[in-house]
Amino acid sequence: MSPNTIGALLMMASMASFTINDTLIKLTDGAVPLMQLLVIRGVLSSLLILCMARWLGRIHFRIGAQDWALIAVRSVAEVGAAYFFITALLNMPLANVTAILQVLPLTVAVGAALFFREPLGWRRMSAILLGFMGMLLIVRPGAEGFSLWSVYALIAVLCVTARDLATRRLSADVPSMTVTWIAALTVTAFAGVASTTTEWVPIDMRLGLLIGGASVFIIGGYFFSVQVMRVGEISFIAPFRYTGLVWALVLGWLVFGDWPSSLTLVGAAIVVATGLFTLYRERKLSAR
Repeated sequence: MSPNTIGALLMMASMASFTINDTLIKLTDGAVPLMQLLVIRGVLSSLLILCMARWLGRIHFRIGAQDWALIAVRSVAEVGAAYFFITALLNMPLANVTAILQVLPLTVAVGAALFFREPLGWRRMSAILLGFMGMLLIVRPGAEGFSLWSVYALIAVLCVTARDLATRRLSADVPSMTVTWIAALTVTAFAGVASTTTEWVPIDMRLGLLIGGASVFIIGGYFFSVQVMRVGEISFIAPFRYTGLVWALVLGWLVFGDWPSSLTLVGAAIVVATGLFTLYRERKLSAR
């Protein structure tokens, strides 16, 4: 398979893994304090990642100072994304919070222009502005559908944008498993410190299975999200991020009986369409 095909498959696998993880976490329904949940999931996933990495022989820490700095930025962004996204997820319908995340290709394009000085023409800038208008239809500020949790989801978008931009700057010889393990360990350490201020609750069989399943799928999400940024052309691969919205719509309906309002669906369609146009223009300029 070509690098672009591999990248597209990795992106779809990443979106499926993250969305199934989100579904399992949402099924806990707040029965476990957030920090306790992150600690348990983080310990399990960190151990599994380390065992898998050692078995494959794809982990080492002979990394340059610049890459260590990027990994540090990425890990801090991962902590913010985990906290704000899961908080929003536990308080919003799955499809709604996932729809807000679909502005990521637009925010990454803006971030690349601001920090990496990548070109951003008027056509793509117009598409980005339209995309943000679509995002406003999803969160509806000032309307009954808007809440603090929508703000949390938007902050999670900024954190994931910073994470993806840092990943794009990593050297090719930095193992994806190393980056994945450090990210999982950082989130676990942060949650461990924060959990000392809350009272832990007992975990029954059902909650244990849900958190254990989430730990497995978050490994796929972490690993594929690192690997996908390093294979093929990002302008070709990035549109496959929108498969996450399809997963969220289907699982939200099947598992929770939720279906977004018409305005949310229209906003999501605008965001997806403008994101695809932005990526199309990026690919066309690269071809030139």
